[in-house]
Amino acid sequence: MPGIDPILQPAAHAIAQVREDVERAVALLTDEQLWHRPAGVAAIGFHVLHIVGSLDRLLTYAQGESLSPGQLHALGAERTVHDERPARAQLLQAFASGIDAALRRLEGIPAASLLDAREVGRQRLPSTTLGLVFHAAEHSARHAGQVVTLARIVAA
Repeated sequence: MPGIDPILQPAAHAIAQVREDVERAVALLTDEQLWHRPAGVAAIGFHVLHIVGSLDRLLTYAQGESLSPGQLHALGAERTVHDERPARAQLLQAFASGIDAALRRLEGIPAASLLDAREVGRQRLPSTTLGLVFHAAEHSARHAGQVVTLARIVAA
């Protein structure tokens, strides 16, 4: 992917694949199906929103920054999204924008910073820039897998 350091290419490609998998899985679902919760599990809509929210938060930490008030508000909104149930078009727009933003952020991470120490959250858990970028990618892939599986269940 142009502009992204070779070391970060696997993470960038994983994030791009998350986009492809999620968009394909939800393309034909109705709003009702997006918010169906079989056996009480988190709905597809939650996972879609959480993917981009967690990418944003983890990449913020990877850049050595703290979460902004807006990011903290978005985190809180994830907890109530099952009640609010945004429409499919709104979710997909937020998802696409979030994936685009994450890939742009990867372009701005210099190779020299990859082993820099970073702290995560209020507990200030130790990590590195590289560790956070890869965690962001694998965490997103995990939730994309849940989206794909749930989409097949709710569409059946």
